[in-house]
Amino acid sequence: MSKFDPYEHLKIIKNQDGTLTRLMKIPQLPATGDVDLLPGQTVVSKDITLDATKNTWVRIFRPVKIPSNDNKIARLPLVIYFHAGGWINFQVSDRVNHETMNKLAFEVPVIVVAVNYRLAPETRLPGQYDDAMDALNWVKKQATDPNGEPWITEYVDFSRVFLYGTSCGANIVLHTALRVIDQDISPLTIAGIILCEPFIGGKKRTRSELKMAADLLFPLPVIDLLWELALPNGTDRDHRFCNPLADQQVKKKMEKLGRCLVIGFGGDPLIDRQQELVQMMVMQGVVVEARFDDVGFHGIEIVDPKRADAILSFVKEFIL
Repeated sequence: MSKFDPYEHLKIIKNQDGTLTRLMKIPQLPATGDVDLLPGQTVVSKDITLDATKNTWVRIFRPVKIPSNDNKIARLPLVIYFHAGGWINFQVSDRVNHETMNKLAFEVPVIVVAVNYRLAPETRLPGQYDDAMDALNWVKKQATDPNGEPWITEYVDFSRVFLYGTSCGANIVLHTALRVIDQDISPLTIAGIILCEPFIGGKKRTRSELKMAADLLFPLPVIDLLWELALPNGTDRDHRFCNPLADQQVKKKMEKLGRCLVIGFGGDPLIDRQQELVQMMVMQGVVVEARFDDVGFHGIEIVDPKRADAILSFVKEFIL
């Protein structure tokens, strides 16, 4: 029996200079723009450069028809979204991410700013948290700039800003929300954070990790490699970026988090850690809504439309 190779599993090759060659070819979709709409098109999108020096950008999604109150255009909640990908893969223009954000924007409805943050190991943590703060500060700037991006300035209710992430994106959301506590982001108000299948870890194995060590999709050697590629050099899985549960400063700051929605599935090796995170938040006085399903696995929403719809309904209920 051949030895399991996490690089082969992830379809990546590590180059001598520490970068990755990514072999997975993922279908891409361009932003639509807001002219020459297709019949029945419900959402438009556009790309905006965030920081050219970092090659970071955002894709904004806006419903074609904005609800109105008393003949005035209603301002919609804003969702700032961070995609999955184990720190090393994917971008907001991937078909699955683009279509998920389309659906979110239309069905809630909301304005979505999906952040194309830098990937590891070319950029290690906390670079992704820095990119998240860049995105948040960019939105803040639009809110106060008369010549700001019109899709933001004209349609967003800045008192209802939500940070939403999936897997490693949920990790980004958690650490960004903790950073925001020490910063003035007015006129923005974070109305809630959404952690879908948060990617957190630690050196000591949990029961669910040991039980699902050979999981077909997300086995322990893959999880360990992803952290090895993402964490700052010289650190281990008990660093607060990976294991917020073990850090007393993080624990204390959690007292100041607002509303939080946590979504997870029983077949995810990380389920014990996710439930422990919820318990810690509750103990710190955070208002947490936990939606755990015994059936399902890490990333199930990619292949199971019913689960994707269930997640969307949880998110919609939380936002509205």
